[in-house]
Amino acid sequence: MDKKMNFPMSHVFGFLLSLLLTFVAAAVALKTTLSFQVVMWIIGTLAIIQAGLQLYMFMHVTEGEDAKVNLINIVYAVFCAIVIVAGTIWVMSFGLHNH
Repeated sequence: MDKKMNFPMSHVFGFLLSLLLTFVAAAVALKTTLSFQVVMWIIGTLAIIQAGLQLYMFMHVTEGEDAKVNLINIVYAVFCAIVIVAGTIWVMSFGLHNH
C-alpha cells in the first residue's frame, strides 16, 4: 500500500533540525570561551551529525529495494572523502621538500 502525504512534514522537520545544528555550531564558534581545538571538535561532530541527518531525511537512504547497496555506496563515499582529506593534508604538510 502506498502511503501518500500532501505535505512533506519529514522534510520540514529535517530542515529545522539542520538549521538548529547550524545555529548551535555558529553559537559555539562565536560565543564560547573554549579552546580552539575543543571548538573544532564540537563543530566537526555537529557536521557529521548533520550529514547523517540529511542522508536519512533528504536522500532517503533507508528507502529503496536494496538497503545493502545504499550502505556500500555510503561506506565507499566516506572512504573516498577520508583518502582525499588525508592526502591533501599529507601533501600540504610534507610537500615543501626540495628535489
